Parts: sequence; structure tokens; C-alpha cells
Amino acid sequence: MKPRSFRAVLAPCLAVLLLAGCNSDPQPAAAAPADAGASLSVNLATPQTRSLAQRLTASGSIAAQEEMLLGVELSGVRVAEVLVDVGEAVTKGQVLLRLDTRTLHSEQRQADAAVAEAEAALAVARRNNERMAALREKGLTSARDADEMWAAATQAEARLTSARAQRDAAALRLSFAELRAPDDGLISRRDVQPGQVVASGDQLLRLIRHGRLEWRGNLPEAELVRVREGTPVQVAGPDGRTAQAQVRRVAASLDAASRTGIVYATLSEPGQLRAGMFAQGELQLGESPALLLPLAAVVQRDGHSYVFQVGADQRVTRKRVEIGRVDDGRIEIVSGLEANQAVVARGAGFLSEGDRVRVIAGTAAP
Repeated sequence: MKPRSFRAVLAPCLAVLLLAGCNSDPQPAAAAPADAGASLSVNLATPQTRSLAQRLTASGSIAAQEEMLLGVELSGVRVAEVLVDVGEAVTKGQVLLRLDTRTLHSEQRQADAAVAEAEAALAVARRNNERMAALREKGLTSARDADEMWAAATQAEARLTSARAQRDAAALRLSFAELRAPDDGLISRRDVQPGQVVASGDQLLRLIRHGRLEWRGNLPEAELVRVREGTPVQVAGPDGRTAQAQVRRVAASLDAASRTGIVYATLSEPGQLRAGMFAQGELQLGESPALLLPLAAVVQRDGHSYVFQVGADQRVTRKRVEIGRVDDGRIEIVSGLEANQAVVARGAGFLSEGDRVRVIAGTAAP
């Protein structure tokens, strides 16, 4: 290559290198790493001991406290009229239905006639016996004839007694033609219509005595033993209202299969509750001391309950606890935590074991 040609190629290259050297700047410093000590701000709460109502919730049904099955004591008699219907309130002695009494009145008249006949026969037998006795005293008749006359009078008296008994039975059968209310109450069912031929023992009407209803709740054995007679019960009605009840009886035995027993609670004012309804009941067992924390302090994970305690290094430790009753935004700690141990009250749901936190001073929940 000729010297002039070499210079022509080298000159542009040197110019490029000079421009690059003049425009170069020092490299910027690497970005600082993120702050590894970043933490969540939390509040602390100390458990408080307070009196808390003891409640048991149970499922049950509404039933008549005492339901009477009503029928007649006659068979083969036709119903003449039914005077009540379902839902009607009745009083003791009120006529509920009447049977056809034509045959019964005929029997009554026959019985009356039989009594009259027996009374007449007895009167004649007595007069004959008196005359026979007078003749016997004068020696005008034999002792055998006198004894026979006395026996005839005695038999006439017995026939009169039998006739009167039959008359009373006919009168009693006639009284059975009217079915009367055995007590004050409410008609809950009607299974009879006019013209129906009834038989003795047939269920014709049902009467809820005094209209009293009760709640029958099923409780497991561990809870049943805590209930006593007189325990107040709040029963939830279908309209959302609460009816007041009181336990009158606790089952003396349990169902062998389900291991549950029944409590019977009388409803003072049933309201919209009706027999046969399903209802939830809450039994009030009084008050007892409880260790309480805010609801937000307890976290549910893996089917268990946990709280978080803050250590000296500002890291949290998860602690398992057993919980109980819930009342007004607070939850009972049954076991796993002491009364003087503070735990995270807010933000516990965002924490995991070993997380660093920053405790906000002066914000411990009461």
C-alpha cells in the first residue's frame, strides 16, 4: 500500500476514537438493595377476664305440651253435626259434636217402661207377701206358701233393680251422643264429618290442652347434663322474632343410637309458632368468667385457632389456642394463653411465623 493511501484510512479511525474518549462518562453506582428490615405495623391486645353469658344452641321442634285425642264411646252411630273446626278455642264442657240419637231415645223409652213394669210387679208382690204373712200368723196357710210369697217379692225387687240399672245404662249411652271438651283448649285436628258412622275408639278430634305449646330441643349428653329445670330458652320463630320459653323437664334417658336427650321448654307466648314447626333454641345457662380477646386477634388456619406473640427481636411467634364463646366482637380463649400475655390484635391475619413487625406504641387494645 502507498503511504498516502494508508494515511487516508487511518485519519477517520483516529477521529472516531478521539470523539469516543471525549464523550465517555464514569459508570453510575449500582442501586442500593431493598430494605430487608421492612415490617408490618401492628397493635397489641392483652386478654381481659370478664363475665360472659353461657349459652347452648340446639335444634328442636314445636309440639303441643299436652294433646288430647277425642272420640266417642259408641259404635255404629251416625254423626249428626260437628260444631267446631280446626283452630277454634273451646271451653271445658262445650259440646263439640252430636250423634244421631233416634235409636238411643228409643232404647231410653224401653228402659223407662221396663222400670215402670218392674215397679208395678214389686208393688203387687209386696202386698201379696203382706197378706200371706197375716194368714201365716193366724195359722191359715203353710210355712212353704209363705216362703214362696216372700221369695216372689224379693225377686220382684231384684227385677226392679235390674231394670233401673238398664235405664241408667240407656241414659248413659244417650249422654255419649254428645262429645264435650274435657278441658279448655284449642282444636288442632278434625277427622270427622257430618253423616259419618263412627266406632268406639275412633280418633275424631284433637285438642291442645289450654293451647300450651312447648319447644323440644335435642342436646348431646355432654350438654344435656348442664341444663336444669327453669332454665330460660329463647326460641327463634319463622318471622325472625324470639319467643320466650322455660325448661319444665329434662329427659331422664338418652337415645341409645344418637346419644342425645330432649329438653322440654314451655312457651309463654308462642306468637307465630305452630305445632310441628322446626325451631332453633338458645338456652341461657347464666354467666361465668371468661378470658376474652378481640375477634381479629384469632386466626383460623388448618382447622385450628392461633394467636401471634411478639418477641424481643420484634418477630412474631404463632401460638395455638382453644376458643369458646363469642360475644360482642370478642372471643373466649379457653386454653393456650395466659391473662398477662399480649398478642397481636390487628393485622394478625397477614402474619406468618417469624415475620418482623413494628408495634405501634400506646395502641394496645383493652
